[in-house]
Amino acid sequence: MSKPKGNPADRTLCPVARAETVVGDRWTVLVLRELFARNHRFEEIQAYTGATPQMIAARLKKLEADGLVTRRIYNKHPLRHEYHLTEKGAAFFPVMFALRAWGETWCKSPRDGLSMNYTHLTCGKLAGLGPVCQACGEPLHWADMVAERMPKYQRERDARWEAFKATR
Repeated sequence: MSKPKGNPADRTLCPVARAETVVGDRWTVLVLRELFARNHRFEEIQAYTGATPQMIAARLKKLEADGLVTRRIYNKHPLRHEYHLTEKGAAFFPVMFALRAWGETWCKSPRDGLSMNYTHLTCGKLAGLGPVCQACGEPLHWADMVAERMPKYQRERDARWEAFKATR
């Protein structure tokens, strides 16, 4: 008896199984995190995720093929691209925001404090952990928020960047 061909998720109507084939691994989620943080260049994504160039390239290629990311040339000689979220990619924000809220609530010590604060531009107040603004009650959208890293998390990211540059 032969096995069915193709992606197993294509043989189910389950949206979770299908979504998992697009964003269901750690490195893909971390690449998306960096794109939501407005880091568009390959070396930024690599430095802040800690992934190898091969892992980042493979995830970006797949995200582009799946329609979540588009490449834009920022340098012709040598050819260099930036990576930007498409409408489909930006639509992943509520999932990313929910994952952040879950991680802040269940995967860290309360002593660590929040890693990020988001200001809701609509009302000008802290948004909280979502999905609606803790101040005004409006649904939160990526385009309507500004993120601020807390000092401890910013130092961690700065150290990652410096360690990355030291290997260049």
